[in-house]
Amino acid sequence: METMSVAVARRVALAAQGFADARPEAATRRHLKRVLSRVRLIQLDSVNVVARAHYAPLFSRLGSYDRSLIDEAAWSHSARRPRMLVEYWAHEASLVPVEDWPLLHSGAKRPGWWRNYAPIVERSPSLPEDILAVVKEFGPIGAGGIEREVAGESKRVKGPWWDRSEVKKVCEWLFGTGRLTTGTRRGFERLYDLPERVLPPEQLARRVDPEEGARELISRAASALGVATETDLRDYYRLGPEVTRQAVDELVEAGVLLPVRVDTWRSTAYRHAGARAPRRITGRALLCPFDPLIWERARTERLFDFRYRIEIYVPEPKRVHGYYVFPFLLDGELVARVDLKADRAAGLLRVQGAFAEPGVDLPRVAVELAGELRLMAAWLDLDGVAVGTRGDLAPALRAVTK
Repeated sequence: METMSVAVARRVALAAQGFADARPEAATRRHLKRVLSRVRLIQLDSVNVVARAHYAPLFSRLGSYDRSLIDEAAWSHSARRPRMLVEYWAHEASLVPVEDWPLLHSGAKRPGWWRNYAPIVERSPSLPEDILAVVKEFGPIGAGGIEREVAGESKRVKGPWWDRSEVKKVCEWLFGTGRLTTGTRRGFERLYDLPERVLPPEQLARRVDPEEGARELISRAASALGVATETDLRDYYRLGPEVTRQAVDELVEAGVLLPVRVDTWRSTAYRHAGARAPRRITGRALLCPFDPLIWERARTERLFDFRYRIEIYVPEPKRVHGYYVFPFLLDGELVARVDLKADRAAGLLRVQGAFAEPGVDLPRVAVELAGELRLMAAWLDLDGVAVGTRGDLAPALRAVTK
């Protein structure tokens, strides 16, 4: 079995995620395709403190790109520019290539949280068909519009999002089972549509058995991660342990995965046969909390010796680094982290806290980080960067952003 140092494993992982590729001067649809061929999926999240989560990983890899690139790829299509991405539950709510739709509906993935709404369908067996009929007539349409058409305004259940009506819950159930998908979005509101109006017919017609689906998904996870443990591979698409272990064994036998020993890792790792290890990684990037390079926190700690937790749900007095913290990647190492907020009213990207990792070259990190923050501010159409006082890196960073 091949033995690999953590430093080599780190370079393999970074190259697999696209951080060995130079940023283009002006990103195009071709560059978007290249990033998607690396990361395989992009997580969606409603938090908009800096930018929506699906925009940020592309900024990390492409620099200041036009966000309409991904909007058009995900939520519009034409004969000249077919849709590249579709929404489904992959890691979490995600954008995935349209060709992966059959894999995610192969039975390789266990039914998700929407299965809890199945009793509603059993009690009201006509409700799914009523919803589908409304979407067929009016779609793309939001859950509220569907609810008004199906239940009638007088029957609407009013309240916060966690007190949804049965209509909205069954919309989620239909989405989870693949009978509805997202046609487009209005702001961040999902507008449901029928899969046959969104996806190519050949992808809807393709049937994949669960074993093949698991092998394909684990192979994609391995390609995106470069080198990973079985639990890392399982987490990428949130597959179950038994189906993952079987898929890993079959891919090892086929030569797609190569077992390796990574120094300090307790578990056997698997390197994708196509993964490469550059001699060095250069460049810089700010990574949002939902970036696929770092979303598995235990793996992040194993690869980078960087303990990272998202503190959105932590009460403010107990937060260590801040509400929405971006790790800073510089030349293949995670060297700092910044708590960011886009203050759109003031036209500023606010650095509410800046923290350096032990032993880094503080002046250089501050200069490089300031450059990346200015680039992010311009990308977000903000006028500048304002650095607060929290964190050991804040004074040096403030000095070079004035």
